[in-house]
Amino acid sequence: MQPRNMSMSGVVDLAAVKAAGEAKAKAEQARAEAARQAGQGGGAGPSAGAVPPSALVIDVDEAGFERDVLQLSAEVPVVLDFWAEWCQPCKQLSPLLERLTVEANGRLVLAKVDVDANQMLMQQFQIQGIPAVFAVVAGQVLPLFQGVAPEQQIRETLAQLVQVAEERFGIIGIEVDPNTEGAAPAAAAEAETPAGPHDALLEAAVVALDAGDLGGAVQAYKNVLADDPANTEAKLGLAQAELLARVQHMNPQAVRSAAAENPKDPAAQIAAADLDLVGGHVEDAFGRLVDTVRVTFGEDRDAVRLRLLELFEVIGADDPRVSAARTALARVLF
Repeated sequence: MQPRNMSMSGVVDLAAVKAAGEAKAKAEQARAEAARQAGQGGGAGPSAGAVPPSALVIDVDEAGFERDVLQLSAEVPVVLDFWAEWCQPCKQLSPLLERLTVEANGRLVLAKVDVDANQMLMQQFQIQGIPAVFAVVAGQVLPLFQGVAPEQQIRETLAQLVQVAEERFGIIGIEVDPNTEGAAPAAAAEAETPAGPHDALLEAAVVALDAGDLGGAVQAYKNVLADDPANTEAKLGLAQAELLARVQHMNPQAVRSAAAENPKDPAAQIAAADLDLVGGHVEDAFGRLVDTVRVTFGEDRDAVRLRLLELFEVIGADDPRVSAARTALARVLF
């Protein structure tokens, strides 16, 4: 969705928001249909940037660590598996991590580190024994566990990692080509599943937007997400409707004056960023909030960070401006 299609001149342009939301929904449906046809031999190719499942499990050495792990961690959580050929427990754990990574369908990447060949990395991570498993998210190292753990425990740990990456940094992973050999079966099944039971609720949200009932639209989208938290259209619609509700009664001149006079005031900068986005100034909105994160601390910083993640939802994860802002956010946080 392109925010430049929205305007704010004393009133909210609901028609533009509705059109943008419908365009986004049609794009999602088109991708799903292409994936379905490809699964039936229709020949449709993957979306640009999609990777094969084999790219989700990689071998990493000291020379490529910055590129293959640190830089990549701004797009997807990277799980580090420290192992060695002589390590019997490693031979039990590594295949399990590989399988769970492929099943995660792009929400994780597994980077395998042979400690015999990469002694410096082993020392830097202060590893006392293997197997040892860490994660890197937005450049931040997180210890996960050491030794062999039960599969259910590992699943829960990886699920928590994915959740932290999305909620704290807005990192949702990379797209996997469902037509490549080895793709997770669940991914193909998801692509073939029609939107189905939530159509009525989504339509109710659009009707509410048409009527200028932003509160009703917000509630309708929340009703969908309560039953289907991963519903892309509802996430996008909710983010848009909440943004419009926030700016609907703002005095743009007063908001911008307050932001200019109080560059370190989180509330003033958050309000101005909302107006920036509604006016189509995406980079300005993101840059304003990243700069505010840089100069704030504690609860103030967290409030600004969370609003930035909400604005990412308005634009959409596949927009390059979101990717750039995520990287900038990670740099100022760490």
